[in-house]
Amino acid sequence: MRTTAEQDLVIYGATGFTGKLIAEHLATRYGAGDKLRWALAGRSRDKLASVRDSIGLPESFPLIVANADDPSSLQRLAEQTRVCISAVGPYQLYGSAMVAACAAAGTDYVDLCGEPAWMRGMIDAHEKTARSSGAKIVFSCGFDSIPFELGVLAVQRAAEAASGAPLKHVKGRVLKLRGTFSGGTLASFRANVAAAADPAVRALLTDPFSLTPGFRGPDQPDTTAPQFDEALGVWLAPFLMATINIRNVHRSNYLQHHRYGTDFFYDEMLVAGRGAQGEATAKAVAGANAGLAKAEGPKPGEGPSLEERQAGSYELLFLGSTPSGATFKAVVTGDRDPGYGSTSKMVAETALCLLAETNGAAGGMWTPGALLGERLTERLVGHAGLTVTATRD
Repeated sequence: MRTTAEQDLVIYGATGFTGKLIAEHLATRYGAGDKLRWALAGRSRDKLASVRDSIGLPESFPLIVANADDPSSLQRLAEQTRVCISAVGPYQLYGSAMVAACAAAGTDYVDLCGEPAWMRGMIDAHEKTARSSGAKIVFSCGFDSIPFELGVLAVQRAAEAASGAPLKHVKGRVLKLRGTFSGGTLASFRANVAAAADPAVRALLTDPFSLTPGFRGPDQPDTTAPQFDEALGVWLAPFLMATINIRNVHRSNYLQHHRYGTDFFYDEMLVAGRGAQGEATAKAVAGANAGLAKAEGPKPGEGPSLEERQAGSYELLFLGSTPSGATFKAVVTGDRDPGYGSTSKMVAETALCLLAETNGAAGGMWTPGALLGERLTERLVGHAGLTVTATRD
């Protein structure tokens, strides 16, 4: 991280729907710069001023004009701040130059990316530069994939503390999900589908180890079709976000020097219900996922009302057993809809956790769980409406 800069933090893409929510969270909790020096950045000064005014920041609040089509403007942005929050997805269309600028400048970076093929491209292109400059580049700091990374981390730490060894297989189960995917998430999904026309990209999108360069673990459980979970007695449906979450969990293990083992298994699915109704729901969800690329939905920059965001929530279960039969589980909950309300708080607080980080971690391309671990869990529980509990059954 840069040790000195004009700003502690800049939101790049602050005029988008999620970017504005991130700014609202920071303005409400941390004010206009008394304790945290931060700024808004985007393509249009007029639109930035409109966001500034709408969330009650003073006219003197700093605004930075920066455009993905003008790499020099992104270089100047990176040189002005210690941490950049990038909210400009789909990242494969608009995000590459900002990553390059931060890696070169030694500026830490966080984003909301759920695009594994693009992430692998950025890892291959900028890992060496980020290590040299000290920049910590941290992808996927929203609902994709922080609650899943931290849920696996919590259940593994509980197992290690009790039995002295990690769990070889962790199951992630989405118990409740109330809210909508963001327009940016839907746009990223469609961009992934379009990019998959390239066989090399398609191979990355279907490989659970596509984010662990040079390492490939064992064949992973199939999560692409409805199935019955004997242990829980419920039907499971494919979970759309598992495409990125599974890869980030394996990368987190890889970055922790395979703390969970080189033979670690992780699968993630949505709980659809019990009996015939659960089976029907699981099949319906699978069908809906298949048609999502052509479905109507919010456009980037659009999203639900405040009331809808506040009414949203989610509950996730992570469980596994030791060879002796001891069972451990962790539960992660969020108090807002996943795609907007919870995500905006998580990425903001991850950036602040990174600002406060003093463990001397090296620069490079990171996952939030591998870099920040339990410190991030504590911060999100304290400031972002998450709960994380781990128990032995």
